[in-house]
Amino acid sequence: MQNRVTVTVGGMSYNLLAAEGEDYIRKVAAYVDDKMKETAEGGRISQLDCAILTAMNIADERFKEQEASENLRRQCKELMEESSKAKMELSEAKREIFKLQQKR
Repeated sequence: MQNRVTVTVGGMSYNLLAAEGEDYIRKVAAYVDDKMKETAEGGRISQLDCAILTAMNIADERFKEQEASENLRRQCKELMEESSKAKMELSEAKREIFKLQQKR
């Protein structure tokens, strides 16, 4: 179902049609609006330049977060492999202990 939501970003109102819920769309719009305010802070900049610089900043955040996420995935994979190896070693140690106990 498509939701119609009116949001304000950079002082301009936009009527959006989105599959996501209204609260989510408003959250995204508020985020972009806040980022535009940060970009425009302290200087005179055209609305277009502000929008482009804001888009660049948000894209930069996205790529950095994506890289951090990939690093975490890689670390999780390594830890899972180490855990699997440790379980195998534990299992082997238990078998050895059992064999030694049987020899008594």
